[in-house]
Amino acid sequence: MKAMILAAGLGTRLRPSTNDRPKALVEIAGHPLLEITLRRLASFGIREVIINVHHFADMVIDYLQRNHNFGLRVEISREDDLLLDTGGGLKKAAWFFLEGHGQEPFLLHNVDVISTIDLARMLRTHRENNALATLAVQQRQTSRRLLFDAHNQLCGRQTGNDPPEMVRHASDTTSLAFSGIHVISPDFLAMMSEQGVFSIITTYLRLAAESRRILGFRADEYDWRDLGKPEHITQAAADIASGVLTLP
Repeated sequence: MKAMILAAGLGTRLRPSTNDRPKALVEIAGHPLLEITLRRLASFGIREVIINVHHFADMVIDYLQRNHNFGLRVEISREDDLLLDTGGGLKKAAWFFLEGHGQEPFLLHNVDVISTIDLARMLRTHRENNALATLAVQQRQTSRRLLFDAHNQLCGRQTGNDPPEMVRHASDTTSLAFSGIHVISPDFLAMMSEQGVFSIITTYLRLAAESRRILGFRADEYDWRDLGKPEHITQAAADIASGVLTLP
């Protein structure tokens, strides 16, 4: 199984830490977020990874080279001129997952989240349901929520107190927060008709409207953290020091 780490963002929420380094190299207890993510993926058995880069891109590349790519095959997808967002970034890197006529699902993982989500179980759920994409979701507070029906199929989204944006009819919906971790089937790549800069959520909603199987994987029982703000980094470091949080 292969994976892509989304690491090209400017990390504006992490300033001033990202004034002189990319978000991927912000550290928790002496370990950069990129290292934590790579070790997490490696513990799951992933040995081939592509990483998109933009902000201080050369620093990421130099860091990987100094650490011998942590024993993995690592490719870089540079977004030098324009940040492509999650969908555009994946589309640019699609060659990596299609080489050798690849037919295996792959993992898409934000660099600024850590979790104990059982990725093996998530992959099994994806395969058992013959899903096009499976998104790890949780019941927690967020201003941007995805809506799922009784069968965990994506049917819409809602931002703040705005009216729900429904793309499929559902008599009842559950509002859930997305974790930034996806399992995606390679067939999805050919269905990305959007161009340029776009969010992968836009593609998910369009395909859900076409009755494609975009599923939610309930990850409520697992620890999950967004590390996109300085206070989140501080809290995670304190939890590591006290033994509440263990890094891979």
